[in-house]
Amino acid sequence: MIGWLAVSAITLGIFSIVTTEILPIGLLTTIGSSFAVSDGMAGLMMTMPGLLAAISAPVVTVATAHIDRRLMLCVFMLLLAMANFLAAAAPDYWLLLVSRVMVGIVIGGFWSIGTGLAERLVPAASAGRATSVIFSAVPLGSVLGVPAGTFIGDLAGWRTAFVVMGALTVGVLAMLLLVMPPLPPDRTTRLGVLRSMFKGVNTRFALLLTFVAVLAHFGTYTYITPFLEHVTGAGPQLITVFLLVYGAAGIVGNFLGGAAVTRYPRTTFGLAAGMIATATLLLPVLGRWQIGALALLIVWGVAYGAVPVSSQTWFAKATPDAPEAASVLFTASFQATLSLGAVAGGVIVDRTSLSTVMTLGGLVAVLTVVAAWAHFARRLTWPDHT
Repeated sequence: MIGWLAVSAITLGIFSIVTTEILPIGLLTTIGSSFAVSDGMAGLMMTMPGLLAAISAPVVTVATAHIDRRLMLCVFMLLLAMANFLAAAAPDYWLLLVSRVMVGIVIGGFWSIGTGLAERLVPAASAGRATSVIFSAVPLGSVLGVPAGTFIGDLAGWRTAFVVMGALTVGVLAMLLLVMPPLPPDRTTRLGVLRSMFKGVNTRFALLLTFVAVLAHFGTYTYITPFLEHVTGAGPQLITVFLLVYGAAGIVGNFLGGAAVTRYPRTTFGLAAGMIATATLLLPVLGRWQIGALALLIVWGVAYGAVPVSSQTWFAKATPDAPEAASVLFTASFQATLSLGAVAGGVIVDRTSLSTVMTLGGLVAVLTVVAAWAHFARRLTWPDHT
């Protein structure tokens, strides 16, 4: 029982991290206008955490390889609480970006360590289910976090949304201290292990699939609020409802993807990417009507809900004997691409239009389908667990 409470604490930690990371998506125009910066410049709030997470995932995990994992998780939650309170109080945009750097360090460390701990907290037969529970926090952050943050921001100002997230993070820290058992390092992750992973063709495919799918998603989804405002013509309350529906669809996609990806990894990843491509390519046409935008957001939500668990599974299947190293590589590649997608989308939005960024994102998503098919065409298989 205590093991499942510990799994719940990690899940809430991931939820707090994901919500904090993507909170600016729902508040992008509000925060941007309060500091008099453009939508593209405001997109740096998404770029900074991803960039720092990509760097901190391997660096922090290797540097703290001999420190108790329980202690590290608690340190990261404390740092996240400080980052949220700093964002709430930031008088200048650059200080807000400093808080986002802190968030990035937390993402890289907590994700890399936390997502690989399920098998140490519950019986082996329940490890897969526990991992799915932990990853359910990703779409849960979308379904509850972003719409709730948007609602609080509209009601009491965007700074209040960060205060609430800071308070929630303090609560998660208290739970970790209460229920998490001591976790001395196991199968220490070294740089040599990470370097050797790149030699495997399956790891390289996992990197490629993650790169194109996440680039397509965050290059477009980062700017979904301005799109719904300016192209669809939706007001703040309706946008909150749309994001809530999107997030609910994401939870469905997470569990559908988690159930299917172990047996059908290529089909699951390829189908998810194909649905993202369909939604983003059709948004500039059908997204001009509210019902069209809502329908496409449901498709998009189900599709993206399956992406993180699909990506993590590909990395895990590529290196079955090094689960923490697989989590490090997953986190670093996922977050680096998130960062790149947000900044690339920002450049395109500022220089062209919101509809253009959706179309280009859809074309990139098509490349994921091609890559998944190429893995099948080459008749590649995964190594067995030894």
